Amino acid sequence: MQIVKAGIREFRAGLAEYIQDGSPVAVTRHGQTVGVFIPTQTGETVDMAALEQASSALDALLSMHRIDPEELVDEFKSARREARTGARKGVMEGPR
Repeated sequence: MQIVKAGIREFRAGLAEYIQDGSPVAVTRHGQTVGVFIPTQTGETVDMAALEQASSALDALLSMHRIDPEELVDEFKSARREARTGARKGVMEGPR
C-alpha cells in the first residue's frame, strides 16, 4: 500500500476525503513529513466484527448449557407479551 503525501493545508482541506478513502496519509510541512494520518476501520466494519464475536459467544453458551435457541426465542416472545399486557392493564386502570 502506497502512502499518499499531502501538505498541512491540503490535508486540512481534504480531511473528509482522506477519511473516506481509508488510506494512510503522510502529512508534510515544507517537504518534510511531520506526521502520518492512519484512518481507523469504519464503524460498520467494527460493529459487524463485534456482532460476529458476540454471536459466536452466545452460540457457545447455548450449546454448553444445552439450550435450544428456538425455545429461548419462544420464552422471550412470551415474556414480552406478558410485559405488554401488564403495562396496558396499568394504563387502563389508572393511578391508584
